[in-house]
Amino acid sequence: MRLGKRSLQARVNGEIKIEFGAQSLTSYSGLELLDRFLRTIDLDGRVRRTFGKLRFCGDYSLTSMVRLLVGLLWVGGRRLSHVEYVRRDPLLCRLARLRLLPHERTLSRWLKQFRYKSVRAFAELNTQLVSETLRGLRCRRVTLDVDGSVISTGLQVAWAKRGYNPHHRKVPSYYPILAHVAQTGQILAVKNRPGNVHDSRRAESFIHDVLRQAREALGAAVSFEFRLDCAFFQRPVLEELSRRGVEYALKVPMVPWLGLRAVVQQCRLWRTLDREICYFETTIPVDCWALELPVVVYRRRVAHKTRKNFQLDLFHPDDGHYEYSVVTSNKKVSAVALWHFMAGRGAQEKTIAELKDGFAFDSVPTNHYSANSAWLQISVLAMNLLRRFQMETSAQARPRTRKRTFLYVLESIKTARFKWLNVAGRLVGTDGTRTLRLSDITAVRKRYETLERVLAQAA
Repeated sequence: MRLGKRSLQARVNGEIKIEFGAQSLTSYSGLELLDRFLRTIDLDGRVRRTFGKLRFCGDYSLTSMVRLLVGLLWVGGRRLSHVEYVRRDPLLCRLARLRLLPHERTLSRWLKQFRYKSVRAFAELNTQLVSETLRGLRCRRVTLDVDGSVISTGLQVAWAKRGYNPHHRKVPSYYPILAHVAQTGQILAVKNRPGNVHDSRRAESFIHDVLRQAREALGAAVSFEFRLDCAFFQRPVLEELSRRGVEYALKVPMVPWLGLRAVVQQCRLWRTLDREICYFETTIPVDCWALELPVVVYRRRVAHKTRKNFQLDLFHPDDGHYEYSVVTSNKKVSAVALWHFMAGRGAQEKTIAELKDGFAFDSVPTNHYSANSAWLQISVLAMNLLRRFQMETSAQARPRTRKRTFLYVLESIKTARFKWLNVAGRLVGTDGTRTLRLSDITAVRKRYETLERVLAQAA
């Protein structure tokens, strides 16, 4: 039935009076669902067992502070000062198991208690939770994408150095390295570093630690494979991957000392991958490393003639312009499968962007290095927990592809906040029990009923 135009319009005669008062109102009703999920996985017990004998001073417990910071990131807080705007929210207080939330300075002092051992304990907690998710999915092969990301800081931040910051070269920064799980979109491990180190600096020790922890948690039945960009084309990295017996695919940089230009010019037979991409397979000697590496050289036809993404000095064909990429790998797959496998590495860029934009990974809460490293671990923990919550409750499975990317269709944190997390509600007492009362919006009601039903079954 078509409604009349007059029934659609609403008249506004004046301004609404604004008043403030003590009421049990919340802007984040979805925290109740996440709180139930944290109870099903026993997050409090895991935190206590992981940190063990490590002691933290203060009036607030370790579990309450972890819950508070994770909840603050979930609802959209990006700085410690944002806690002042949610101090009276009853569901955030309930999530943190506190009657009164701490102030910004208290949170800052608590973070500054972190040291090397406690930050490492946080990293182990993240690894345990991600490994448990992989065990639940029964993954026989785990694909890890290793990469670094720049975080700009202030001038007075400890261990922040000027270095590899492509957009702000004179700004001090951190350069953390991350291990991304392609199947779940979670971060298996993250390690903070000063901004003046190269991506590959001590990357072999990071890979060693990641493999050790993952194999301890998942067992010998699970195999691992790595995807890395050309920044990790270093002899120690190649030796570490070969020594650990894992498969890898690594982009090769087009540097003069490898002689790739001559190799491309000498090729007379290119095989077709699709309408735009051709390739050929060969081996290149790396004399300074005493190695001979199998490589696949790909070229893509491009229509533009701009300098961006165009390697002018590599090759000048008569029939068009091309972009080149070279990959070395020990995987026993065809060159076509290897191309698709390396193309799937781009999914980690979405995860890193989600971390920075949605979980304040690029925020620097203090001027202490260990405190900022702990903040990175908390940011990763918040994202890992939310993605596991989706996979165990409402996420739909994605079809398998040769790119080895996410197994599920995952909502971004912005979408989750809009649909079900940041929903206004009122806490009321009915028959001696507390009830969270929401507006009767059909889409919200269906979503909450589905999540409640799944969480009840899990419990």
